[in-house]
Amino acid sequence: MDRVLLRRDGGDVVAADCAPDGTPGPATRLPADDLPAWVAAREGGGAVRWVWDDTTRWYPALLDAGVRVERCTDLRLTGALLRRSPLADPALLAGGDAAGWVALEPRTGGDPALFPLEDPADRLDPAAELRRQSAALAASAHGGRLGLLAAAESSGALAAAEMTWAGLPWRADEHARLLTGLLGDRPPAGLRPPVLERLAGEVRAALRAPDLNPDSPAAVLRALQTAGLPVEDTRSWTLERIEHPVVPPLLEYKRLARLLAANGWAWLDTWVRDGRFRPVFLPGGVVTGRWASHGGGALSVPVQVRPAAVADDGWSLVVADVAQLEPRVLAGMSRDAALAEAARDRDLYAGMVAAGVVATRAEAKVGVLGALYGGTRGESGRMMPRLARRYPRAIGLVEDAARAGERGAVVQTLLGRGSPLPGAAWAERLADLGEAPEPGGRDSDRARRAWGRFTRNFVVQGTGAEWALCWLADLRNRLWRLGEGSVHQRPHLVFFLHDEVVVHTPADLADRVAGEVRAAAATAGRLLFGGFPLDFPLDVAVVRSWADAG
Repeated sequence: MDRVLLRRDGGDVVAADCAPDGTPGPATRLPADDLPAWVAAREGGGAVRWVWDDTTRWYPALLDAGVRVERCTDLRLTGALLRRSPLADPALLAGGDAAGWVALEPRTGGDPALFPLEDPADRLDPAAELRRQSAALAASAHGGRLGLLAAAESSGALAAAEMTWAGLPWRADEHARLLTGLLGDRPPAGLRPPVLERLAGEVRAALRAPDLNPDSPAAVLRALQTAGLPVEDTRSWTLERIEHPVVPPLLEYKRLARLLAANGWAWLDTWVRDGRFRPVFLPGGVVTGRWASHGGGALSVPVQVRPAAVADDGWSLVVADVAQLEPRVLAGMSRDAALAEAARDRDLYAGMVAAGVVATRAEAKVGVLGALYGGTRGESGRMMPRLARRYPRAIGLVEDAARAGERGAVVQTLLGRGSPLPGAAWAERLADLGEAPEPGGRDSDRARRAWGRFTRNFVVQGTGAEWALCWLADLRNRLWRLGEGSVHQRPHLVFFLHDEVVVHTPADLADRVAGEVRAAAATAGRLLFGGFPLDFPLDVAVVRSWADAG
């Protein structure tokens, strides 16, 4: 496979063929405006991997020109995971402008041009960084695993850029209709919608506080306590435990106020244009490898507004999510055959009940969540001994990760993404517990246990993110092979959240897309876990509106 390194130089682009170890070869200089046609020609001439500083700085302009690339190496993302991985030699990644690569941030919006003013990426040497990364991968005893992770991370960057560029189909008129039905007509700036104003009046009347501002938690708490209610905060689950006429209107006010703030008319004006919701997706935005997003709260779209996500005429949405991803990943990582056997059932928790480990599905779920998140008290604590006896390899893996975290050690995912050191975060946690806790004291122990709970979950959540990246990478290419034309004319990804994808597809290809979604999930399982018998069953729905997927 050819590798082509791209870098900016003045107003031009320099494209150099390079060897697998990063050694540059013959170079071509061309004006930036000529790059899309040149890239398209190289893509059409055979397999090529583009090497660039950061996908967010190169790919949007290519997509705007109608050019799609199949593979890349994103030096920013790959460098970040290698520098944190305990499987890579940090000395091989040091020196030169390495600090600049550590500090480099993705571009999250604005002009997609290749040459913005004062871009810190232009002060970096991509050829030197490629050589460092290639040396680290070659020297690692686990270079195959790290190489797969680097390739999946970079492929995720391409998918994220395409999703950002294509946008999620969104009916602004339907969204506005939903808001009107829930909140009443859109009010003038600075005023509450009619339904919220009515509920505010009911809250004031129930508390006999005519001047109460229900948007102020402190004011609401004072009014509740003045009314004689034994509450220490205004959280919904606190209010649900008390009986008082104020509770129903106050809970409804809080629910609708959250909707207005997060996805109201201002959100609609800001984030929906040309029939698309257009957030920016950021692979590797969370330390576990999960994605983050910039703008519009893309990773927490509430169910109340999902009916506005409607496929174009003649198109469908294929919505798929994997059942109980993290417990299945734990079974694969630990090679725990008994837990994998339970996972052969579509419902892993029901499989645990069938095996006689616990009596009810609820107990199974509580026990597994306790294992993943460190629940040692109450019902989850009561379940843990049973799970440890039946699934010793799985429970042993997360327990070992927790003990390592408590010692301040780095833990790693299956493919080698490393956890952050406690460092400043641990110090901040200690500071939150009181002033200068004594080493070995109770507060210090609490902080260590808290970090142990983080590392316990890190290894599983991070490996789940790796499975999802492999799923996404394979699915992206499968979708491209189904259709013809540019990205938005073929079936294409429009949404991704941890264990869920949404594909926008011509309606006549929807059933084939559903099949490819399932095939890609099976491929991801084989890539990570080889021949270990582990199922990743999907719930797949072909719908017109995202809300219809259930």
